Amino acid sequence: MRHRRRRRHSLTHLGLLRLTEYLEGVNFAAYVDLLQTPWRLALLNLIGGIFRGLGIGLGFTVIAGLVVLILQQLELLNLPIIGKWIADLVQIVDGQLRARQFTY
Repeated sequence: MRHRRRRRHSLTHLGLLRLTEYLEGVNFAAYVDLLQTPWRLALLNLIGGIFRGLGIGLGFTVIAGLVVLILQQLELLNLPIIGKWIADLVQIVDGQLRARQFTY
């Protein structure tokens, strides 16, 4: 009976040690501190959202620019099936870029 208690105690102790190591590894204390200061949490989320928005905007701009460049190169190849469609699309995009109309 005494042997079982020691074994159970050692397993519980081992489990607590593992839990402690895990919580220290994921920096749980810093997370709890952050939750206790809601203004700091809101500020960090605001800054993170701004940078995510900038990243999405810049990334989309680069990808859209590359797609337009690829379509322009495909237009030069005069592909019979999609050549007219690509030419129309590139013409629409070029017209939008050159138009200086600002509507609000």
